[in-house]
Amino acid sequence: QVQLVESGGGLVQPGGSLRLSCAASGFTFSSFGMSWYRQAPGKGRELVAHSTRTGFTNYADFVKGRFTISRDNAENTVYLQMNSLKPEDTAVYYCNPQGWSVWGQGTQVTVSS
Repeated sequence: QVQLVESGGGLVQPGGSLRLSCAASGFTFSSFGMSWYRQAPGKGRELVAHSTRTGFTNYADFVKGRFTISRDNAENTVYLQMNSLKPEDTAVYYCNPQGWSVWGQGTQVTVSS
């Protein structure tokens, strides 16, 4: 079955950086676009970044220039490099394969001084 395991979250000060990882299994990773979503307390889940299966990327306006999505098809892993973090980036971050309604446990990112 499809499994998604997110990691790399934590507590970071404003302006800091984190690198999230998502290890995927149970499907042909290289055949699917992969996205990162986030959900802040009391809010709905929102799309953060997307990578097509060939590595073309696009980003939500609120992270453009700060976050970078990348993927390693040999390792079945998608990454999210987050720089210049802001308190409003605080959320649980999830990865998701395009077209699948499958979610992992997420990884908590907290940006606070």
